Amino acid sequence: MSTPEQSPLGQATAYPEQYDAQLLFPLPRAPKRAEIGISAAPPFFGADLWTAYELSWLNPRGKPQVAIAQITVPCETPHIIESKSFKLYLGSFNNSRFASADEVRARIRADVSQALWQGSPATGSAGVRLILPEEFDQQPIHEQDGLLLDRLDLECSHYHPAPELLQADASQPPVSEVLVSHLLKSNCLVTGQPDWGSVQIAYSGAPIDQAGLLQYLVSFRNHNEFHEQCVERIFMDLWTRCQPIKLSVYARYTRRGGLDINPFRTSHPQQLPANTRTARQ
Repeated sequence: MSTPEQSPLGQATAYPEQYDAQLLFPLPRAPKRAEIGISAAPPFFGADLWTAYELSWLNPRGKPQVAIAQITVPCETPHIIESKSFKLYLGSFNNSRFASADEVRARIRADVSQALWQGSPATGSAGVRLILPEEFDQQPIHEQDGLLLDRLDLECSHYHPAPELLQADASQPPVSEVLVSHLLKSNCLVTGQPDWGSVQIAYSGAPIDQAGLLQYLVSFRNHNEFHEQCVERIFMDLWTRCQPIKLSVYARYTRRGGLDINPFRTSHPQQLPANTRTARQ
């Protein structure tokens, strides 16, 4: 089984000169899910929304082409793709010729899908959209909607995940709230580099203590875990400790190396949120 330590992360790397699908490095979701109490089918739906801002290739006449790629990775895939390997994979397109943007999109979709379902009897497809230069000016910037938790003036003293800070008042009538914070920070599981994000939490159920929730989100500050794993940990802590009727957690992380990863998890089937960048992205 592949591990993060075997991936290209934190290692000196030769940049490829030609397209190479073998650069993709899948990592199983199961070990980290087991740490948060998920041993079978997870109690959520959703996807990881990736945006790649540094995609380029050559047309048949050798002229460089550029695009922004949006990739949708369903959360039921048995693997994620380690992000540095994905950047190296995209970099391998730089000096390779393709007939059209459609060919590039199809190639990315096939390669990423194969890596995500590697070794699994089940198969599926990642979603891939290429945004071409004539569409660049149409791309919106919008902050996540919701009541800002960061308005609260409180003391923070926990900098590793502290789910005991979470509580809901079951004696009160159920509410439906959408809460947002820009104070989410964690660190890369392998390199320890900081990962900065904003997070939106929507729920229905007993009122969740907002001060404790903000302190809990801040408690990820020195925690080492990949984006997808942090969001699933937040979801499971809220799901088990606050027991909402419905819950969704959506984080948007700032980019590194031209790539941002934005996991979304929800307790009930619903349309995925728009992959719209925030100001910090």
